[in-house]
Amino acid sequence: MDFLGIADEEFIRQDVPMTKQEIRILSLVKARIAPDAVVYDIGAGTGSISIEAARLAPQGEVYAIERSNEGINLIRANAANFAALNIKIIQAEAPEGLADLPPADAVLIGGSGSRLSEILETVTPKLKEKGRLVLNCITVQTLMQCIEFMRKHSDTYVYEAIQVQVTRLQQVGTYDMAKANNPIYIVTCWKK
Repeated sequence: MDFLGIADEEFIRQDVPMTKQEIRILSLVKARIAPDAVVYDIGAGTGSISIEAARLAPQGEVYAIERSNEGINLIRANAANFAALNIKIIQAEAPEGLADLPPADAVLIGGSGSRLSEILETVTPKLKEKGRLVLNCITVQTLMQCIEFMRKHSDTYVYEAIQVQVTRLQQVGTYDMAKANNPIYIVTCWKK
């Protein structure tokens, strides 16, 4: 198994949003990806989570679902750059593109295109028993939508939510100044 936490600078990024290293590490640890896992990365963006998941599951399969052409091209380029041969790239706006996928051990959602409820409804029957669903929410509205869904489906899911803020020191002349990244809510849900 390769190490977890590829440096952000190693990914080809352009203008497509990317889950930053510290958030990627936490999200992947929460997902508990086994070496033979089937993983969905919904709203895959640059493919940073897909690539790290593929490294954690070398005998498994990772399905990177992304709607934008630019994102698809970046996922391809990054997968090739890291020799992540077990990534299957699907260009679709979720929940489209999920129907024919095999049952999942872990699902990571980084982008939902304002269709979170539909995505969760589609993913729930596909997630294996004791499977994990990890959402990275950058807005309070997305967080609340997720929590409302989990409460409505409390017979199926147990969940926890954390808020993470990463601040890095940046050298400015002879000083080191704190430069904060946006806070992220990580919601981890596991199927009963």
